[in-house]
Formats: sequence, structure tokens, C-alpha cells
Amino acid sequence: MKGLKKQLERIKPHFMPGGKLSSLRSVYDGFETFLFTPNETAGVKGAHIHDANDSKRTMIIVVLALLPCFIFGMYNTGYQHWIATGASEFPFWDLMLYGFLAVLPRVIVAYAVGLGIEFVVAQWRGEEIQEGFLVTGILIPMICPVDIPLWMLAVATAFSVIFVKEVFGGTGFNILNVALVTRAFLFFAYPRQMSGDSVFVPTEPMFGFGGKAVDGFTGATPLGEISTATSQEQVANITADWYDAFIGLIPGSFGETSTLCILIGAAILLFTGMASWKVMLSAFAGGLAMGAVVHAFPSATYPVSYISAFDQMLYGGFAFAVVFMATDPVTGARTETGKWIYGALVGVMAILIRSYNSGYPEGAMLAVLLMNVFAPLIDYCVVQANVSRRLRRAKTSVRS
Repeated sequence: MKGLKKQLERIKPHFMPGGKLSSLRSVYDGFETFLFTPNETAGVKGAHIHDANDSKRTMIIVVLALLPCFIFGMYNTGYQHWIATGASEFPFWDLMLYGFLAVLPRVIVAYAVGLGIEFVVAQWRGEEIQEGFLVTGILIPMICPVDIPLWMLAVATAFSVIFVKEVFGGTGFNILNVALVTRAFLFFAYPRQMSGDSVFVPTEPMFGFGGKAVDGFTGATPLGEISTATSQEQVANITADWYDAFIGLIPGSFGETSTLCILIGAAILLFTGMASWKVMLSAFAGGLAMGAVVHAFPSATYPVSYISAFDQMLYGGFAFAVVFMATDPVTGARTETGKWIYGALVGVMAILIRSYNSGYPEGAMLAVLLMNVFAPLIDYCVVQANVSRRLRRAKTSVRS
């Protein structure tokens, strides 16, 4: 590593103002600060952190928190494919290899398109390369079906990075979560591949590895199947064992199925201070409360109402959205009181959407995006309430 550092220092003058490669300064800076801790602290007036920990290090911690879900997603992808082929044996490393081969092209496409756009924009603006896509690039393939066509993923990623992030000024200025907008774009533009009724399990060999699904196999998610049920008995037959749902051995988007791995990631984020426990706790509490209310008034018209509040937490992307999406500090509420309100509303809206609209059996995505829009309003109301309370206190003290 010391040798690489010396080589970077040797060629650095070529990328500085006046050097023959000065037009590529942002590219050089991006690689240097990604590989090594910066030598200088923030020099901008008003900066409140003066240490060697830059935003790249912060993003890497979030990526590390995502790794348990990512690794388990590889196993579950292979596991679901083996079930689809009617296999009776499940060799661990074969399952892992199949899952790796399935997700690798999607990770490459997401990073290539997203980082490619950010590199171009940084060069055009003459700015440093922004680091936010280090997390977004791995989130996108994790929240999408693993069999989504690569060209669809590329189009959706480009749309999100350009119109949700760059036009607003880049990392830290986007008002919506970029990864969730990518999923929303796919959901509304290509509903066949993204709706709850579509196949979420790869049914074909991957690079010649694996088998072909048996005739009549359906790989819809539990929520997708439940949303089309017509009776409580049918819902009971569809509902997965709670243990399998908690571990994550059910069909679903690549990284969202394992609540256990999501909780491990949550522990990492909370221990390192990368996420707000207030948002997580209030979101789960809001979801459980709304799930209990929905379950208390079951109806055949809304079959999701037949499942318990606990099962609501285990199915779909609810837990993943709460831990890794709702806690995004850029698009969420920033006041301490606002975080409680924001999180609770995310949980409530997610259960409401998935329970009473069969067209959107996965309500977490829309709930987080909706609350992203209202987060500034929540903060504004909290601040104004504090101002009003202090004014009343000041007037009372003057009178006394």
C-alpha cells in the first residue's frame, strides 16, 4: 500500500491546476480519497467536522452493514432456484455460486451507470466526485428482483441519478431516496417485472449453472400471493412459516428477505452512529400498531388484513426499508422530534398501502418516498412549535 501511495503522490502534480491532466483532477481525487485517508481537513468556512473521516468512510460503514443481507441474498437466490427446479438436495456452495452469478451483473451495471454519470457530472462541473453512490449502487440490485433485465436496471438507474440527484446538486441535495426512486421507476414503467404477481425467483440457469424450473412453478412473493387470495383459508395456506420468513428463506427482492440479517445491519448502523434509533424504533412501532388495527378488522376484500402485525414486519421489504432507507439522513427528518413523527408515519403508511391496495402489495417503497416529500414539512412544523412555545414562555416571564 505504501508503494501505491508513493505512485499516486508521484503522478499527483499532473492532475493539479497547470498539469497536463488537470481536467481529470476530480477523477484522481476520487480514487485517492477512496483508497487512502485524506491528508487535509475541511477548509470550507462553517465546516463542523475536522478529522480524517470523510464521507467515503461513512458510506463504507453502511456498505458493511449491508453485507449480511447481501451474502444471505446470494444463498437465498440459489435456494429458491433449487426449489423451483424441484431439487431435494441443496449444496451450500452451489447455491452461493448461483446467487453470486445472478447478482454480480446487476451490481456491475448499477455501479457502472451510476458512477459513470457521477464521474461525467463531476468533470463537467469541475467538482470532486461525490460518494453517495457507493451505497446506492449496492442498494439498487438488493431491492430489485434478481431476474430483472440488465437494460431495465440501467435505464432506471440513469433516470434516478440524473433527475433525482444531479439536477438537485448531487449528493446531499436530493429530496428523495435515489435507490427507491430506481425501484419506483421500474415498478411503474415495467410492472410485469416488478409487481407482486411477477416471478421473483430466477427460473433459468445462470451462465449455464443451475437448472430449469419445473412446469407450473410460480415464484411470487408471499405478499404478492396473499394480495390475490379470496379467503382466510387461502391466506393461511400461503403464509410462510414465521421462522423461514424471519431467516429469509422466502421469495423476494435479492437483499430484503432476511429480517435477521437486516437486524444485524441495524445493530452495526446504530453502534457506529450511522443511523437514528428514533426513526427505526418509531417506524417499527407504527407498523406494528397499524398492523394490529388492520388485523382487528379483517376482510376478504383486503386479504392482507388476515395476516398478523408480526407477519407484516417479516414479509416484503418493510424491515429493509425501515433500517436502510427511512434512516437516510439526507431525505429524512432532521429534528429530533421530527424523527419520531417521520418514522411512525413511515410504518403506518407502509402497512396501510400494502393492506388496502392490492395493486401495491409492497407498501414500504411508496411509504418512504411519500414521507421523504413530507420530511421538510415535519421539520418545519416541529421548529415552529418550538418557536411558539418559547415565545409563550418569554411572554409569561415578562408579565411575571
